[in-house]
Amino acid sequence: MTPVELSRTVLHAVRRAVDEGELAVAVLPERVVVAPPGPGGCGDYATNVALQLARPAGQPAPALAELLRTRLLRTDGISDVVVTGPGFLNISLDGDADGRLVRDILRAGLRYGHSDTLAGQTVELHAAHDARAVVLMDAVARVLRSQGARPRLTCAGPPEDAWVRILGVPSDIPAGTGTGTGTGTDAPLRPVPAPVDPTPLGRDAARWALLHPAPHDRPHIGDSQSEQHLVQRETNPLFRVRYAHARTHALLRNAADLGFTSEPGPLTPEGDGPLTSDGDGPLTPEGDGSLTFDGDGPLTPEGDSPVTFDGDGPLTPEGDGPLTFDGDGPLTPEGDGPLTADGDAQGLIQLLADHPRVLAATAAHRAPDRLARHLVAVADALAPLLPSVLPLGDEKPSAAHRARLALAEAAGTVLAGGLSLLGIDAPEHL
Repeated sequence: MTPVELSRTVLHAVRRAVDEGELAVAVLPERVVVAPPGPGGCGDYATNVALQLARPAGQPAPALAELLRTRLLRTDGISDVVVTGPGFLNISLDGDADGRLVRDILRAGLRYGHSDTLAGQTVELHAAHDARAVVLMDAVARVLRSQGARPRLTCAGPPEDAWVRILGVPSDIPAGTGTGTGTGTDAPLRPVPAPVDPTPLGRDAARWALLHPAPHDRPHIGDSQSEQHLVQRETNPLFRVRYAHARTHALLRNAADLGFTSEPGPLTPEGDGPLTSDGDGPLTPEGDGSLTFDGDGPLTPEGDSPVTFDGDGPLTPEGDGPLTFDGDGPLTPEGDGPLTADGDAQGLIQLLADHPRVLAATAAHRAPDRLARHLVAVADALAPLLPSVLPLGDEKPSAAHRARLALAEAAGTVLAGGLSLLGIDAPEHL
């Protein structure tokens, strides 16, 4: 159950309570916000809907929360609901919810998160005659189509030939004023222009440089940070996203060589503890000794030598030491807590579940930067999972390995689909 589906489920419980006379509210909320629990909370998601409805319903929030709790417990996919604090509902999804999410992603493929929410709507988009504005409009149109809308594009002038050839914008955008009769007419798209011509960066780097910053922010092109869009290291967020995607395909190839495929399920073998770092090497199943990088580990391209980034990048297994991002990146097990299986993997799972909401918000706000930042978050959350996907040494592939491979494959699918909507290539080899 994704956050969007859970929000609808909670709202349905509220409406049923009203219809059956258990709750008297004149105006129902249009949507219910669900989010990971805060301090003092528990479960997978929490919502303050009872606090929101308490005053108009004339009931104490805890009593209203208990009423909704009873209804939610009857819902398939929800294993437990706990009321905490002044009336927060803390919802736990059933044990196979994560597996169902992964299956849904793999079944939908690159269309995961697409919907027909905006079906039947014609949305007019008009861009200034500027490279960034036209690229922004193209990306917004792609996301709008993913939500069922029919965008109609116009530009203050015909797109330049270089924008079409290098930046990949449509060649048939007509010149116009953007004052048509679409059902969702927008104000013209006028992001802060790029200070210099972005085309020397090439299509992928240029589009990312133009789309990753919010439209009101100045893109880093032509300044001291311009070359960061091209470097192949962790300081470049586009590289992190594309590298994470390429690693998922490398893992699938390596798994095929070992004779197993992905299968959604529990990420840890039954009876095993969480994967932790014991200070001697990252990813240590409790009681089983260190997992080290001896040249046979999973972080190797095509099963060859260990991955390095000029000797000091994020994926640098040097013998059997911990995996780091120079002290401040997402891959930093420093002997101080659980990693991946039941801990960090949940953060990745929540990000994957949130992808449909991110696409809807990107379409609603005409803000591809939201999608770009989401992809960076997915890539960074995926990185700690990668070392635990493949079996090491004489270890045999287990159900947990197949489940981790499926989760990695699902994350790679989301990354590829998101990059496609931004008009950026997602290579399988990098």
